[in-house]
Amino acid sequence: MSDKVLYSYTGLFNTPDEIIKAAKAVAGKGYKKFDVNTPYPVHGMDGAMKLKRSPMGYIALVLGVIGALAGLTMMYFMSVIDYPHVIGGKPFFPLPAYVPIMFETTVLVASVGTVLSMLFAFFKFPNNMHPLHDTEYMQSVSVDKYGIYIEAEDDKFSEEEVKSFLKELGAYKVEPVYFDEKEYGHKNVILEPKFIGFLVVVFFLVSGALYFTMNKALEMPPFTWMQWQDKVIPQEKNNVFADNYGMRNPVKGTVARGAVPYLVTDENVDLANDIVNPLLPSKENIELGKKKYNTFCSPCHGYLGEGESRLRGQFPKPPSLHSEKVRGWTDGRINHVIMKGQNTMPSYSSLITRQERWATVLYIRALQRSLNARESDLQ
Repeated sequence: MSDKVLYSYTGLFNTPDEIIKAAKAVAGKGYKKFDVNTPYPVHGMDGAMKLKRSPMGYIALVLGVIGALAGLTMMYFMSVIDYPHVIGGKPFFPLPAYVPIMFETTVLVASVGTVLSMLFAFFKFPNNMHPLHDTEYMQSVSVDKYGIYIEAEDDKFSEEEVKSFLKELGAYKVEPVYFDEKEYGHKNVILEPKFIGFLVVVFFLVSGALYFTMNKALEMPPFTWMQWQDKVIPQEKNNVFADNYGMRNPVKGTVARGAVPYLVTDENVDLANDIVNPLLPSKENIELGKKKYNTFCSPCHGYLGEGESRLRGQFPKPPSLHSEKVRGWTDGRINHVIMKGQNTMPSYSSLITRQERWATVLYIRALQRSLNARESDLQ
């Protein structure tokens, strides 16, 4: 026994009421370094042991705040500093759009960080050695008994007093627990060759299994039954046609069912002046036009159409929609520019439907009227 060091004295009890009473007595006598072991959670044990609130909640809070700030910082850097770009008429930093990302980074950092804190900081993983392991005491409290132990490192610990105190509490079995100080005191378990070798083996096994699954198994039947289909995906070669192109342009002159063909080109642009806006300036149409204008037009022309682009430094400053030239255009001519584009402005025919284009024209007219009001409008 000369190589062994006393770790604690343990006491075993038969009922939950007895262990609750014992825990209250031990805590009430001023012992700090003690613990209770039961085969299942016993209600009221925290209060009986006078346990303080676990710090894990505060750790999770701090980690969650760090995760939220990290997500916010990442999005701010990408949206404002690294690649400022207006999308759908939104500002460079649309905070509401980033709330889901901040939420995810908060949950990710808080959950993973809390688990790692429990394993490595509180439980000192991978050091799984403990003096109580493989003792008769631990075998008993793991089945149907209830136990309490007081550590020898406690300031009030006295071997004879603790032994008699546990017997006074009604413990039917009181025993000391010893441990090898050299073996248990080794703290650098994570650097041990056995543990490093274990990690290396796990790494190669997991990597090999993942590689086989993703690169081999998923390429074998029956996993490929939906992968290989009689269809042509974008950019794929197709031997049916002489040019081997899988992506085909519509036959010239083809008109989609329900669509109204637009025959005006830049060569016969004057024909656009004869096209009349089919929509009435109702509240619904104006609201639709405002929505589409703010999404597609305002990044360059500004919300008021004065050419105050939010893309300064990226594109030439666009013209104002309130100039004499643009105000003199017919609705058909403005619709033509939206349809076909002009100068550096691209075509929006694939992004805005026919009804939305004409609604946008109505809203542009409303903007022009608001900043160039007639005397009758002010009466």
